[in-house]
Amino acid sequence: MQRRLVLKLAALLGAASLFAANAAHAEDSIKVGVTGGPHAQIMEVVKTVAAKNGLNIKIIEFADYVQPNAALAAGDLDANSYQHDPYLQAQVKDRGYKLIRIADTVTYPMGIYSKKVKTLAELPPGAKIAVPNDPTNGGRALLLLQKQGLVKLRADAGLKATPLDIVDNPRKLKIVELDAAQIPRSLNDVDAAAINTNFAMEAGLNPKKDAIAAEDPKGPYVNIIAIRAEDKDKPWVAKLVAAYHSPEVKQFVATKFGGSVITAW
Repeated sequence: MQRRLVLKLAALLGAASLFAANAAHAEDSIKVGVTGGPHAQIMEVVKTVAAKNGLNIKIIEFADYVQPNAALAAGDLDANSYQHDPYLQAQVKDRGYKLIRIADTVTYPMGIYSKKVKTLAELPPGAKIAVPNDPTNGGRALLLLQKQGLVKLRADAGLKATPLDIVDNPRKLKIVELDAAQIPRSLNDVDAAAINTNFAMEAGLNPKKDAIAAEDPKGPYVNIIAIRAEDKDKPWVAKLVAAYHSPEVKQFVATKFGGSVITAW
């Protein structure tokens, strides 16, 4: 009887140890959503660094800006790294997501590109200008156009300016709103386009050489890592941030992108 009891206790202890090991493994394995291009390339380096500290990252790539937050909120991802904070805050407000920012990553200065003119001064009256159709990136593009003297916005338009906020448009520019990821494909159909750097680079454009104007990289549009608020104290969060903010990632960004992408730490 005593022998059987000892064997049962040993079996129970073994099962408990196996359960604990599996739980620890699950805790150290996460899914991170990114968009294609630089975000995905940088996360591959983060993945390598994180693995050295026992954190296994599975990278899930998305083709648009909408799905990574939806997937994170639904629990299909543990984190995402692709958006700036104004976009996240707009999604939280509009969709009720319980998502939070945990770290800054990199800045991608938005640029204006054209296959028809070499300078903004060459834009003809009535020129078609493509801008992103989501509120934050659309406002960002309009602020860039204003900075370049092409339009004037209402003083209180803020970061979410829309074409309705344009109060002065001396060249009668026609603002064409398109999905941000699709804008590079529209360059043959418009006179110029405001394109997010990650999508520009994914389309083979060089922001340093091909953009005919670009925004100040020190603006409010620093990209971030987002997670569900309920996960903020989990051990893998600190490991993920430490891996992203590592010297290896900083060196990769500086070498790979040559100033088109700028680290924010």
